[in-house]
Amino acid sequence: MARWNDVETAAPEFAESVAERLGRRRHKTLSTLRRDGSPRVSGIETMLIDGDIYIGSMAGARKSVDLRRDPRFALHCIATDPPEDDPSAWDGDVSLSGNAVEVRGDNEIRRLMAAAGHAIDDAHIVESHLFRLDIDEVVSVRVHVSLEYLEIEAWHADGGFRRIERR
Repeated sequence: MARWNDVETAAPEFAESVAERLGRRRHKTLSTLRRDGSPRVSGIETMLIDGDIYIGSMAGARKSVDLRRDPRFALHCIATDPPEDDPSAWDGDVSLSGNAVEVRGDNEIRRLMAAAGHAIDDAHIVESHLFRLDIDEVVSVRVHVSLEYLEIEAWHADGGFRRIERR
């Protein structure tokens, strides 16, 4: 597993493009695993803080219970529909997968939330969970400007960056 800043270091242009698209949309989709191994899909927001990606949830939320039991996740940044007048302008979609690591310690949670521009009180800390996303894979898919093929860019913690053209 790697941290987001490892992706930034290994593939800076790719990481910048992915971070921009993650930041463009507030809502993303998170997949976790239920106790029986079946998938659960939940809405989520992300925060990029100090070279790491974080997610949070209310205490006792099913997604937090899932992640505490089995930290594996997949995150998908919801893509918009391609513009009908210019399909090459479609910004594609982005997905990440890896393991979520719960942040512990009130002071660390306060520091991170302040860095993200959120003021929180003690009750909020008790009533929520914060997870750092350790990254195994980041994938970006979009239509090439020529409209002749898909451009798939991927970064893997154990394999680095690669670009694929799928016709």
